[in-house]
Amino acid sequence: MTIEASPWWTPHVHADRRPRLLLRNRIAAALRSFFAAQDFIEVDAAALQISPGNETHLSAFATAEIKPDGSTQPFYLHTSPEFACKKLLAAGERRIFSLGPVYRNRERSALHHPEFTMLEWYRVGETYQTLMADCAALLALAADQAGVRTFTFRNREADPYAEPARVTVAEAFERYAGIDLLATVTAGGDTDRDALHAALVAAGVRTAPDDTWSDLYSRIMVECVEPQLGLGRATVLCEYPIVEAALARPAPHDPRVAERFELYCCGVELANGFGELTDPVEQRKRFEADMDEKERIYGERYPIDEELLAALAIMPDASGVALGFDRLVMLAAGANRIEDVIWTPVAGRWG
Repeated sequence: MTIEASPWWTPHVHADRRPRLLLRNRIAAALRSFFAAQDFIEVDAAALQISPGNETHLSAFATAEIKPDGSTQPFYLHTSPEFACKKLLAAGERRIFSLGPVYRNRERSALHHPEFTMLEWYRVGETYQTLMADCAALLALAADQAGVRTFTFRNREADPYAEPARVTVAEAFERYAGIDLLATVTAGGDTDRDALHAALVAAGVRTAPDDTWSDLYSRIMVECVEPQLGLGRATVLCEYPIVEAALARPAPHDPRVAERFELYCCGVELANGFGELTDPVEQRKRFEADMDEKERIYGERYPIDEELLAALAIMPDASGVALGFDRLVMLAAGANRIEDVIWTPVAGRWG
């Protein structure tokens, strides 16, 4: 007989969860103070958007507005406030942050929830290295509020006060898989699938006949690289191949890579940041390529937000980053699941 766990609203369950939830509130208040001290403006992005985002593997919740005359307008719940925030940068804002709910379909696990809270912030005229420093400061801020010296998740530990290690994707592939990743990427951003496939075979990593370059890349990331990141201290993984950074501008020192980084702690991805791409022609090209791939894999594609592309044409140089707020709280609280730090989890269970 299967024993069902009591729902989150049961008094004894809530009493057990409540200390972690109050920590969540303290961390939220502290990070708002952190940004206010640097003259950031908090903004609220509309959840209903024409396009939920145009990354290949992002799945959105679709809905529609029913107008007074009975006609309908398709909308999606946003997967990130990014498009709205970039329009605000085009409008003239220079330092903004958003802390609010976002929605992603096909995602539910110990680290994923259909509705979760994203912290996203942007700095006009500042480099993405500045955002890396912000991320390190927020780890320490969360630890301060929790009164802990160590973050833990699944027997992995990291010191939230230690300076994060900084490793490029190419260095990580060489270090953890023995693969020269950039040998399979050209200066124009084209990729050599067969060369990467041969490298995986030589490294003893499983492959499939229909694997694309991106499939092979993702397998190495998931199986060989990510489990090694953020152990002992956080890791900033940076300089992603340009083909894996649709919203980031090319790095000035190497056109094969982009100004993209991710923050890892205890093997958990916490944040994803960019030196933002502001070329609308290049952005359209990348969106269309990603939607072609999405249609090939999932049989669907999302519309392109034409107003976003128009805004990019007047948007100043900026850097931006999105951080999973619930995951940050989870690590600070020593929780095992993201639902343990969400006040009212979405109905249903994951496997």
